[in-house]
Amino acid sequence: MKELVRGERSRRVLEAVILEYIKGGVPVGSRAIAKKYGLSVSPATIRNVMADLEELGLLYQPHTSAGRVPSELGLRVYIDAILKIQQLSIADREQIRRSYRGGVSRVEGLLQETSKVLSSFSKQAGVVLTPRLSHTVFKRIEFVRLRTSMVMTILISQAGIVHNTVFEIKEDISQEELDKYGRYLNEMLQDLALHQVKARLLEEMQKEKVLFDRLLSKALELSQKALQEDIENSELYIGGRTNLLDNPEFADVEQMRRIFNAFEEKSKIIDLLDKSMSAEGVNIFIGSESELLDMESVSFITSPYASGDEVLGTLGVIGPTRMDYSRIIPLVDYTAKLLSKMLEDTL
Repeated sequence: MKELVRGERSRRVLEAVILEYIKGGVPVGSRAIAKKYGLSVSPATIRNVMADLEELGLLYQPHTSAGRVPSELGLRVYIDAILKIQQLSIADREQIRRSYRGGVSRVEGLLQETSKVLSSFSKQAGVVLTPRLSHTVFKRIEFVRLRTSMVMTILISQAGIVHNTVFEIKEDISQEELDKYGRYLNEMLQDLALHQVKARLLEEMQKEKVLFDRLLSKALELSQKALQEDIENSELYIGGRTNLLDNPEFADVEQMRRIFNAFEEKSKIIDLLDKSMSAEGVNIFIGSESELLDMESVSFITSPYASGDEVLGTLGVIGPTRMDYSRIIPLVDYTAKLLSKMLEDTL
């Protein structure tokens, strides 16, 4: 990317156009750059450099009489080759830490609060993808007798994710018996990933050479019922979606409708965040790079979060392609690290 912008002058003009566009959201002219950015050259020279950058596909002119705006490629070059990322100030970090309510301790509460923290500090939409239960490690299973022939299963992962299932059984089982089943399974399934738990249960049930006693067979039957529901799904928490209405590029009703439809449908946003889980550090998807239909004017800044060595999910910020990357990239990075630390301390 860096080789596309040759020469210090071209680099500085591209940077100036992008910074000015991020601030104002309108096409940028050569006079504005000459006046504000102290490049020590005439507007005519800057105009020639901007024309060269346009030929390279880094800028474009939306109207014949207008100034230039950065293209997706121009923004990508800026982020990869020009932008210098600074850490958040100590004051900003302290303010983010204080934004988490003291009473938030459960994992789901922390994740939901994180989407609000991201939206509050970015002034855009904050998103958090919860861990897939199947990707976490088994910690404990409990069976609770609700009434005759009805049982609730509480499945808890080492990541602190709780999955409840209520189902009917053919016979009435006492709470004492249910506790025995739970103890047996907790010993057998310890430290298995939850996607391995289903396989292990099937394997145990299909062993023809073993004559199961009543305890084993009933425990396996109940745990199978608990895992019949799909444990592959993730929840998506979205905070501050109405912040996007403050961006002039989203004033168009049709544009806003497409964005809010994506929020409602969620599946494409979940797919994007899911892919980001395997990447290290902050990922930036500019416009069409996000592969979301009809979302060319939107950028995503994402980062995975973890507990110890276990990557659990992804968080990020959704905003216009002209969002302030120099401020939001370190915000996403710090919030992911802070959330990871809080999860590690909580679990």
